[in-house]
Amino acid sequence: MSWICALLFSGMVFPAGAQEKDNHFEVSKNLDIFNALVKEVEMFYVDSVNIDKTVRRGIDAMLGGLDPYTEYIPEEDMGDFKQMITGEYGGIGSYIRQRRTGGGVVIIEPFEGMPAAEAGLKAGDLILAIDTVDVSTFSSDKVSELLKGVPNSKMTLTIQRPGEKKPRKIELTRKQVLVDQVTWYGMLNDSVGYIYLKGFTDKSAQEVKKAFFDLKENHPIKSLVLDLRNNGGGILDGAVQIVGMFTPKGTEVVSTRGKNKAMSRIYRTPLEPLDTVMPIAVLINSASASASEILSGSLQDMDRAVLVGQRSFGKGLVQASRDLPYNGNLKVTISKYYIPSGRCIQQMDYSHRREDGSVGAIPDSLTSVFYTRNGRPVRDGGGVRPEFEVEEPKMPTLMYYLAVDTILIDFVTDWTQQHKTIPPVEDFQLADEDFEAFKSYAAEKGFTYDRQSEKALKNLKEVAEFEGYLDEDSTLFKSLEEKLTPDLRRDFDRFKPEIMRLLSSEIVKRYYYQKGELRQNLKDDKVLQKALEVLADPALYRKTLSKPEDVPAVASK
Repeated sequence: MSWICALLFSGMVFPAGAQEKDNHFEVSKNLDIFNALVKEVEMFYVDSVNIDKTVRRGIDAMLGGLDPYTEYIPEEDMGDFKQMITGEYGGIGSYIRQRRTGGGVVIIEPFEGMPAAEAGLKAGDLILAIDTVDVSTFSSDKVSELLKGVPNSKMTLTIQRPGEKKPRKIELTRKQVLVDQVTWYGMLNDSVGYIYLKGFTDKSAQEVKKAFFDLKENHPIKSLVLDLRNNGGGILDGAVQIVGMFTPKGTEVVSTRGKNKAMSRIYRTPLEPLDTVMPIAVLINSASASASEILSGSLQDMDRAVLVGQRSFGKGLVQASRDLPYNGNLKVTISKYYIPSGRCIQQMDYSHRREDGSVGAIPDSLTSVFYTRNGRPVRDGGGVRPEFEVEEPKMPTLMYYLAVDTILIDFVTDWTQQHKTIPPVEDFQLADEDFEAFKSYAAEKGFTYDRQSEKALKNLKEVAEFEGYLDEDSTLFKSLEEKLTPDLRRDFDRFKPEIMRLLSSEIVKRYYYQKGELRQNLKDDKVLQKALEVLADPALYRKTLSKPEDVPAVASK
């Protein structure tokens, strides 16, 4: 196979050149077979065949057997791919969502300063038509395609606003929408600055630099919190540039190694740093991946920052894009990356699949120990583990359904129509009466959700009945059934603090956009509180980044 450098067979080692020649033949042979298959199926299959869909299924199945990140991008999807890289697109600047009940697509979040917000569109507005096209039965993907277009082109939206009898027609002019990657930055107290970075595009480093300069020049900032939670990554160069803001010029940040030696690279910080001594706390969680892990892991390996939160996702694979015929593209995994200690944080082993095709995480017993510059032990093969782990509360099933259902959006829409203004984010607090009103609203609208415990009990009962245990004593099952019978009001009361936080953030977002939502969520943030505690204790900060006394002096691998 093409992934093997030398083939061992019958005790003989074939030279790499012979193997490469054999691979070229295998590629040519299998392409001929595939080409013949497509022609024969198209000519002789009993029903008509959609060749585009059939071949696409074959392509997706082939690439899906490699890893989740290697994928084919046809010409019609290249716009979304470029948007992911640049953070820019032509449109109205708004998130939309398909309604789970009642059908249709609604606006759920207009972006601050973008055409949707400037034209007065609000979360909860149901999109009925785009220009002359009735989209009341369209999926959110189809509506999104129609909303996007050439900047400065005009469009007319017909929307139905909750609480109003007649639809509204709203004229908008599309513009180049730039999604800021630094959602918000500011001061957390008298001396600690904060920057939240939600993704890595080709402009992320510039945004972080601008935010840091503003904090340093206009505030008495003595330490910094860099929040990378839920940051799924993006462009590698952005992570390298940000690391370079806090480490000396020419410092190795990450190296990439793959089968093709020509694709291997070493990335070093390109510019003079902004600050090399300021204490930094980086916040991460299980959704921090890829470039986020390069940034946080490199700073950890250099003993330049303490990490707080939960272990990161564990994506140590690097992708590159390759042009294909007919304006398509292949995003292909070309290498693994290694951060300064020499470790690769890739958690899933896609090269060794089980018989059913699934892959498993690398067990801790198979990981290796590496060392930071100060001699602190760190491990590979399982994401980046923070120095201060703070358990993340598990999300109850009820909260998941509230988050994805439009019932919460509809309630908040009604609430905001009755409250034209709210206090500043720092002073806003939702009242118990509002919680009770939402509980009644959900019951009136027939809100339902799947209870996993109820399903598990049903399955267990069926097994017990099949094996003859149910007839002996069914009182236990009856007692459990009573406790697990859906009771919306009881479940709302059980998870009142979580529901109040979700409601509060959605309400604040209506008035203060994403910045306000983030600041609202930071109010009761245990991970952030721990970071502030560490930064407020210089002795603890220094001790955390120092070599443990019981660890021998070992050079980094």
